Amino acid sequence: MEFSEQESRNRHSAKVAAGGLSDGSAAPAQDSALTNVSNGLAPRPAISPGLRRTIAAGVGLWLAGVPAFAEPVPVPKPAPKSGEKLISAAEPGRQRPPQPAPPPVAKLTTPPEPIIPDPRRNVPASIFTTFDAKQKADAAKVSAYLSSLSTLVGNFVQVGPDGTKLKGDFYIMKPGKVRFEYDDPSPISMVADGQSLVVRDRKLATQDVYPLSQTPLRYLLSDRIDLLRDTNVVAITSDDLYISIIIEERNAVIGTSRLMLMLGVKDGQLKQWTVTDPQGYDTTVAIYNLDTTRRPDPAMFKIDFTDYGTPPG
Repeated sequence: MEFSEQESRNRHSAKVAAGGLSDGSAAPAQDSALTNVSNGLAPRPAISPGLRRTIAAGVGLWLAGVPAFAEPVPVPKPAPKSGEKLISAAEPGRQRPPQPAPPPVAKLTTPPEPIIPDPRRNVPASIFTTFDAKQKADAAKVSAYLSSLSTLVGNFVQVGPDGTKLKGDFYIMKPGKVRFEYDDPSPISMVADGQSLVVRDRKLATQDVYPLSQTPLRYLLSDRIDLLRDTNVVAITSDDLYISIIIEERNAVIGTSRLMLMLGVKDGQLKQWTVTDPQGYDTTVAIYNLDTTRRPDPAMFKIDFTDYGTPPG
């Protein structure tokens, strides 16, 4: 999701200051963002200085809107059990998980081509939407898959509204923790520690702070989820390749935003998601080289509110 320069000045971006950030500093930033969006500010192209906001909108749906039913942040899981391997903050996270039988599957060296959804799919949803038995079964399958994930490490490629592509690595440790690192020359990284989410720019030495519980990212980071019960699902479709589920969020101030999840029919894995902001602009993120067997180091998700220039971890 893109914002104007006026809003950029109003958001919670600041140089490092003595004493760090005070408690509760995220709330004014969110209020300012909501006020500006409600005034009808138009999105800007996904180029600097708006690049940071484009990245934020796509990867985590960070700015897609504040849900009226924000869920409480879940309690973090216990420490890793004996025998579980940790990924240190400096360790590359691009290795494929061990294969159960030879020959091992080679790592993808070429990112997948994201599937850009048809914009015409975003028609107003009926409040009387009903689903047949197959659609309910597909939703249950996706819910079970998302709930089964404890950790997830992999690579991603993002396509912005203007077609700009960015790549990088991501690390997820449920509940509530995620880290996205963009490949050079992008200076952006994003980290959620279970309570707050920050979008930081190492080059400008700034970071934006948001309450994690007020972002749709919670759908991917929740310990357990039942999509039909816990979200407003407005469409469920499937073909030979993908199961697609569209979740809609309505906010009286911001407007309506949507999240479309796509899972592979054959392997049942999450392939990509697309966020549609209230202005109707799509940002798609495709993920690949997924590894669910390795546990990231918890230090990777720590947020230093006094040091904006160095990535956490």
